Amino acid sequence: MQFNDRLREKRLEANLTQPELAKIAGVSTRTIQNYELGNRKPSNMVVMQKIADALHTTTEYLLGSSGIYTVEAYERGGAKAARDIDSLVGEVTGLFAGGELSEDALEGAMKAINDAYWIAKEKNKKYTPKKYLKKAGE
Repeated sequence: MQFNDRLREKRLEANLTQPELAKIAGVSTRTIQNYELGNRKPSNMVVMQKIADALHTTTEYLLGSSGIYTVEAYERGGAKAARDIDSLVGEVTGLFAGGELSEDALEGAMKAINDAYWIAKEKNKKYTPKKYLKKAGE
């Protein structure tokens, strides 16, 4: 089940219409429609959290197996890191789709890729010239 399916399922369980959920989340009705059609995902974790709260669920549930990594990436590195991880997890899932990989093995691969992403970010930080680093107090 994908994000759009989980969103629709939880919205119907909560007896909310798309316009009602949109108002709670602070987005347009069209945005909620795009989420449910699978055309888009929330790019802002604040909106994602508002949707999850309105539907009495968690962001991890709505995002599925990649949700844990996306939320962690947002907390550690902000919106760009969350988008990077979400894209990376989506590509890896596509790579293994239809293969003979068990759910546990797929989860292990996702965790390894997530860990590698953060190790690479740390290494890149070490080699960034000081003139490009934000000065303390800015």
